[in-house]
Amino acid sequence: MQTFLETDLFDYHLPEQQIAQYPLAVRNQSKLLIYKNGQIRHTFFYNIINEIPSNYLLVFNNTRVVPARLYFKKETGANIEILLLEPYKPKNYEQIFNSINHCEWFCMIGNARKWKNNIDLNIHFSHKNRTYTLTACKLSEKAGLYVVKFTWDLAVTFKEVLHLVGKIPIPPYLKRNTESIDTERYQTIFSKIYGSIAAPTASLHFTEQEFEGFRKKNIHTDFLTLHVGIGTFKPMTVKYINEHVLHSETFSFSTKLLQSIIQHYPHIVAVGTTSLRALESILQVALHYLKTGNIITFIPQFSEQTKTTKQDTLFALSFLNEYLINKNIETLELKTQLMISPFYETKMAEALITNFHQPRSSLLVLVASFVGNDWKKIYQYALQNDFRFLSYGDSSLLWKQIRG
Repeated sequence: MQTFLETDLFDYHLPEQQIAQYPLAVRNQSKLLIYKNGQIRHTFFYNIINEIPSNYLLVFNNTRVVPARLYFKKETGANIEILLLEPYKPKNYEQIFNSINHCEWFCMIGNARKWKNNIDLNIHFSHKNRTYTLTACKLSEKAGLYVVKFTWDLAVTFKEVLHLVGKIPIPPYLKRNTESIDTERYQTIFSKIYGSIAAPTASLHFTEQEFEGFRKKNIHTDFLTLHVGIGTFKPMTVKYINEHVLHSETFSFSTKLLQSIIQHYPHIVAVGTTSLRALESILQVALHYLKTGNIITFIPQFSEQTKTTKQDTLFALSFLNEYLINKNIETLELKTQLMISPFYETKMAEALITNFHQPRSSLLVLVASFVGNDWKKIYQYALQNDFRFLSYGDSSLLWKQIRG
């Protein structure tokens, strides 16, 4: 049952100079804030191996950021910017990236009023000393989002076309154009599955050094995929947080990951807010299956809250695992709109690795759900100790605040 909690409670002053405009030269040289049992201290990220006990499981998001920003110019000289949001036809990410000649996307359009419906836009690009054309045709509009059909005359996949003409969509608050450094550094070292328009930034700090240290210490790692959407940057402009509408995001997980979670539960560390949302969404699927015998493919924003014990959680996850094995399902793909707020008690992770988030954002609300009102103390500490904020900023390891 949602009650009212004012958005203003999740506001703080973020000085412009503490927003990291560029990544550090070396990924793991960033600062790491550690919050545990109400105490705060800090070190450097390369020491994170020392902060996590043996036999814990770290769950990462292996999505890969798409060069999803396309710049078109009308014959009149007007600039039109198209940002790909999610597949429309075909609806499957893998299929749309492997499309040849044409596909359709849900998009945001900058300067849309200058683009009339009956006018096609073109980008001319070179490949192997020949010139080709990518054409955009606006099909429909609903609530500020557009369906755009793309066609191209080069016999390659849409993914290959994007690498020829698209730009990595760095966060809007950086207030700069995408640069060559972003092509590499706005991806994690293990990014694999194309689909995101924003990086799972908690993972940007990791290098092979950390993974080697985890192996030596018997700390386990595994991956799920959640394609980060535009909602990650959408500010909460409403009076109460329960009035804020999250965008749904596609995610998938393997039966192998589920079995690893069951094996290590409750000693789980969620690497990033996207991983935590996906993990909690998996639990929602398991609880629903336990209750109804049906597998849901969409997790709503305000999912049913229950007083679930650790034993209940483990039983539900094991029940779901048995179903997947019996059906020979290796990977389950779903959509989630789940909002983690102080009204929602997380069950799937004892710790969260995350960057420092924007004021009045759903990501900050998630952090407040995880550590309670101590989020204010954590952020004050970070501000006073010159931490770098947001996507290219520093990191934190937050151990869950146990609710009474």
